[in-house]
Amino acid sequence: MKTGRFAVLIIFAISLTASKGFAQLSYPMVMALRPVAVQIGTTSECEVHSRYTMFGTHQVYVTGTGVTAELVPLTDEQTKAPQNVTKLKLKITVEPTALPGVREFRLATPNGASTVGQLVVVRDPVVFEQAENDVLDKAQVVTLPATLCGVLEKVEDRDLFKFHATAGQGVSFHVRSQRLQDKIHDLQEHSNPIIYLRDATGGLLAMSDNTFFADPFLAHQFATEGDYCLEIRDARYKGNGFWEYCIETNSRPFVANIFPLALGINAETTVKPAGALFPAETLVKLTLPLGTPLGMSWQPLSIGDQPSPPVPVLATDLPLVTEAAGENNDVKTALVVTVPAMINGQIELEADLDAYSFTALKGEKFNFEVIARRAQSNLDPILRLMNADGGVLREEDDFSHGKTQHTSDATLEGWEAPADGTFYIDIRDVHLRGGTGFPYALKITRTTPYFELYVDTDKTQLSPGNSGVLFVRAKRMHGFTGDVQLHIDNLPAGVTAVTGKILGGKGLDGAIVLQAPADAPLAASNVRIWGTATHPQAEGQPPLELTAEAIPFQEIYNPGGGRNHFSVETHMVNVGSPADILAVEVSESDLHLKPGETKTITVKIKRAENMKYNVTLDMQFTHLEQVFASSLPEGVTINRSAGKTLLGAADSDGELVLKVDPLAPPVERQLSSVMANISINFVMKTTVSSAPVFLTVDKADKTP
Repeated sequence: MKTGRFAVLIIFAISLTASKGFAQLSYPMVMALRPVAVQIGTTSECEVHSRYTMFGTHQVYVTGTGVTAELVPLTDEQTKAPQNVTKLKLKITVEPTALPGVREFRLATPNGASTVGQLVVVRDPVVFEQAENDVLDKAQVVTLPATLCGVLEKVEDRDLFKFHATAGQGVSFHVRSQRLQDKIHDLQEHSNPIIYLRDATGGLLAMSDNTFFADPFLAHQFATEGDYCLEIRDARYKGNGFWEYCIETNSRPFVANIFPLALGINAETTVKPAGALFPAETLVKLTLPLGTPLGMSWQPLSIGDQPSPPVPVLATDLPLVTEAAGENNDVKTALVVTVPAMINGQIELEADLDAYSFTALKGEKFNFEVIARRAQSNLDPILRLMNADGGVLREEDDFSHGKTQHTSDATLEGWEAPADGTFYIDIRDVHLRGGTGFPYALKITRTTPYFELYVDTDKTQLSPGNSGVLFVRAKRMHGFTGDVQLHIDNLPAGVTAVTGKILGGKGLDGAIVLQAPADAPLAASNVRIWGTATHPQAEGQPPLELTAEAIPFQEIYNPGGGRNHFSVETHMVNVGSPADILAVEVSESDLHLKPGETKTITVKIKRAENMKYNVTLDMQFTHLEQVFASSLPEGVTINRSAGKTLLGAADSDGELVLKVDPLAPPVERQLSSVMANISINFVMKTTVSSAPVFLTVDKADKTP
């Protein structure tokens, strides 16, 4: 849940100097939090599990407000074996005013910032599974309301919880498991939970699977008083020691989504919630306060005197249009809209279809975006664009967000009207489903130039006196081709930054090089990264000022050694203890290159004592020969066969050979750096950078 600023607590400091006695090969990779849920208004202990040591953890960061964490002091056994500290206890405090929902957390350590973990903030007491609760006569007895937490830790594992219900009592069971695993770096296969509701004899009353993506949800009203049992297992009978789950089990109203979904700011709106355990015709008044950011947010909602979970709401400043149910089911009865517009609609019946019409002039360009599954709607939309005769011009289904493919919602950007006239948009569910709980928002705007920014990755590791580099990629849209100037703020005290550009034309990536002072203490902070640019407009009009916030992406270890990404909320800059590579020195830091020439950069790495690992040198971020990020100017490449980029365990001297294409365009002082990489596993690397390296490509004397 994104709720604003970050709660930061500086915590227990280890008096020992961590990492000096053993190889600093990896930052910790969070694998699980046990239990994964914490109750509002309490302080509780949870255990973090990781790959690679968490020894020396000195800060814990939790996103949003109202939740803080501190380290429970290590045991004597842990301090004697610092390289093996892969379990840590955190004392997590949740204020009474904290909103329920999912938060990210991260550890700052001498070896670097950890990968992201997630925790769930809940209203009810947290109960963790007992051992041997996998058969009916050993089902764990619990009292509702409760949040049931556990692990599907082994093949054919199943966990059973026994509870008492009264006649007429309604109870909902909301499972989070698969959705808590998308951001775990080294969990190559995720859970696929399924739940069963049974009577005291084991008879099946109800079951659920795949409600919120792979996570189930079930609500049931009990006809008679008695004891009942909830069973959870993996649908494939698989198991994994890191497959945590959280089941919120209570009799309060459960709201999955609302209609209308898109609301204006500071305008009271009557919304109809969809969910369970409240009357079907319930209406609620909701006002988004001034200052609510545009886009998706999670808002508290109450039904009567009962709070529901916060619900997803889309804040907009576009003109709002709401469909009239049952009156726009084909092109003949299409609802006429004026662009731009944000349309609130709902697929209220099976096989329902909603149609809208708009007028366009030849050559005008439009964007269409459906927001549904992202807002917990049941709708998996198909969007069609048609001409006046009903001929289909385009059909869109899933969409991509940065480096992540989403199998939901639909987006069509940059469609150009082939002629003056009336055109139609219609929306339906891909499986022809419908009913309460199938709302959507359809955003229609004219196409304008813009860009998006993505950071690879979500953390930059520094050490005293050393440099680190991060790469930012631009996705340019609808005619924007210019340079993007990068910016960064909220750096740890003393850390400085040199910010580069993402060059126009074919340039995809830009660099930011950070440097920590030689006497830098352990420190960490979540930084803000953004970019600015201008785009020329028609003669006589001022240039268009463009800006975009960069979205951090955490790298994910795919089965087979592939490298993938998942978006997270924060990019952390972490200043750790002295690294295994103390410095990366280059022969030149301000290179002038001529088209057609080859130039060699000699590199010397300064190794820490007893550091005997292979090191690879690079100016691009690569994996399996695929370039994931490169700020090199267009036409400048690395001749890997000519240089010396792999340094053996005792070698400290290398070479990078740059080759300049004869037609390379001129560039002034493009920011780059030389990286020294040590492999952590088949995918991940720990990286130390040189100080900034600037590349200038001179203008060609003549065309070859």
